[in-house]
Amino acid sequence: MIKLGIAGACGKMGRRIFELASFDKDFDINLLLEKKGTPVIGKELGKLKVSSNSDGMFLIDVLIDFTLPEASEVNLDFAAKYKKALVLGTTGFNDTQLKKIEEISRVVPIVFTPNMSVGVNTLFTILPEIAKRLGPDYNIEIVEAHHKAKKDAPSGTAKKLAEVLTSVTKKEIPTHSIRLGDIVGDHTVIFCGNSERIEIKHQAHTRDLFALGALKAAKWIVNKPAGLYSMQDVLK
Repeated sequence: MIKLGIAGACGKMGRRIFELASFDKDFDINLLLEKKGTPVIGKELGKLKVSSNSDGMFLIDVLIDFTLPEASEVNLDFAAKYKKALVLGTTGFNDTQLKKIEEISRVVPIVFTPNMSVGVNTLFTILPEIAKRLGPDYNIEIVEAHHKAKKDAPSGTAKKLAEVLTSVTKKEIPTHSIRLGDIVGDHTVIFCGNSERIEIKHQAHTRDLFALGALKAAKWIVNKPAGLYSMQDVLK
């Protein structure tokens, strides 16, 4: 049984990961983390008390982290300290923080991806091929929409979509961000020529697809050698 820790356990994503993992016979949840000063610290979620002490990572095999870059930085340090695997779904890292993720991955195995859904990761694979076939006569832009509480814009997923397309087109891909209501996550890639338009859209109906992807990654990463992995590696 995999000993699981969840960072940001009382947030929207963390709570759903907790609920789904609770019904998965492959997991034993041993650590629930939240930031210091949060009112839930010390309160019970299931049979565990929520903690702000990342030293509790010695109790687990793998930590799933969907928090904020600053919190993830701390968790990276403790993952390295205790040699624990990490599934990192946080977005919005700056260049210095991204470099730190690479450095820590030399010590522990990390699955780091802007989006853990099977559908979006399929898009990462097929979109470059579409761009190749359409050629330079087609302009490409990306529109992404998320809930009003999401802080980073464009989203990590939109940045990755632009990155894989730029690798083929050698052009910067314009990206437009919308922050409204409770939108879970919509991404649309538009290929537009003079006489036709192709739109490829991915819509997340619930956070379950991200939570289930994270749990899949957690099962996969345990006992892997140190390294920086993506959801593409997990799905293979």
